[in-house]
Amino acid sequence: MKQYLPIILLMFLFSFSSCDDTLDCIINVRPEIRTKTLALGFVDEYYSEAITAEIKNEVNDNDYDYYFDVVGRLPEGIEVFYNRRREVVFKGIPKEAGRFRLEVYLEVTSHYDEGGRINGPLCSDNTSESYVLVIR
Repeated sequence: MKQYLPIILLMFLFSFSSCDDTLDCIINVRPEIRTKTLALGFVDEYYSEAITAEIKNEVNDNDYDYYFDVVGRLPEGIEVFYNRRREVVFKGIPKEAGRFRLEVYLEVTSHYDEGGRINGPLCSDNTSESYVLVIR
């Protein structure tokens, strides 16, 4: 009986959710923003820095749509550009010094590929990461 217990538990687990959903969460398929320290910037010097994202444990992460939002005050002269292909970019010529705390939010959605198939479900479809932009 002990040898059948793991099989019985798995069958019980799969009976309450679809197989794909459960397996995706076991594998931990979810969006992830790369953790990094933003490059140091200087007043009146061109600044450019990108933050990228991916779907963890998913080889087809370009097949998802990425929607970013940045919350926090940026220094005057720096703008945010959203690239739905997995990145958010800060660039411009900063006009003020300081430490600027930013929160980057990401939500991803799956869509149909060329063959008419939809990407698999995710354990989570959103995430966020905190950053500090330092301008001297």
